[in-house]
Amino acid sequence: MKTSNTLLFVAALAAGSFLHAAEPKTSSVTVNFKESERFTDAASRFNGGTDQGYLESLRTHIQKVGDHELAPGYKLEVTLTDVDLAGEFVPGNLNTQDVRIIKDIYIPRITLSFRLLDADGRVVKEGERKLTDLNFMSNISLIDRNLPLYYDKALLSDWLKKELKS
Repeated sequence: MKTSNTLLFVAALAAGSFLHAAEPKTSSVTVNFKESERFTDAASRFNGGTDQGYLESLRTHIQKVGDHELAPGYKLEVTLTDVDLAGEFVPGNLNTQDVRIIKDIYIPRITLSFRLLDADGRVVKEGERKLTDLNFMSNISLIDRNLPLYYDKALLSDWLKKELKS
């Protein structure tokens, strides 16, 4: 009898820790998109509209880096107001028109507004930023360059690290 109670207790603990581990971690970073259907270029194909999957990828990246850079108790609210991804689609050849061509003339551009709040909810810093990187192809490591949105995420990472430094 005692063994079966112990087994039930252990099973309950295991189930509880499993459920606890399955709960998503809440982020201290909120990311919104203002009129995303009007973004300059957040498409995954030629003449495509804004790709919501791409925006979710950018949101997740901002939250991940922001959570890492934020001081304990602080919160960050970011609203992307325009996105122009690195590269362009070149029309013409049906086999390659949905391939984003990355060249140094097609720089990533992201416009955003933000608010940084301290642990008491007071605004510590806020503003609007127009992020660009004219040297995006030459100042980033070669590792993972083939991943989707690599240059755009690097642009956001650089901004977050500089903005949240103090």
